[in-house]
Amino acid sequence: QVQLVESGGGSVQAGGSLRLSCAASGAFSFSSSYCMGWFRQVPGKEREAVAAIDRLDNTKYADSVYGRFTISKDNAESTLFLQMKSLQPADTGMYYCAAAYGRGLTLVDNAYLYWGQGTQVTVSS
Repeated sequence: QVQLVESGGGSVQAGGSLRLSCAASGAFSFSSSYCMGWFRQVPGKEREAVAAIDRLDNTKYADSVYGRFTISKDNAESTLFLQMKSLQPADTGMYYCAAAYGRGLTLVDNAYLYWGQGTQVTVSS
């Protein structure tokens, strides 16, 4: 079993920055065949992929966040990060960390087996 716990959400004004963290525990190792991802969702809308990183630190981003967000991980601490800059009101949502075992780099949400509870990000104009 894998547990994922997100933190770092909050309320910021447009143009601001936030750094999200996701602590992984349980039967899990970043050095194994996991792809890790960040997703977000606004009530009433479909969940949207934000970014993904594989065990070799290859990364992939949604077009809407490319150049503003950076995904990274600390293998020793089993922690995933999402650095968000130049935040816009459209970035508002609940942000979820997820893990896909035995998968290559992917932004497809049904490839992810384990999910955290989410952390809220609110960007005001």
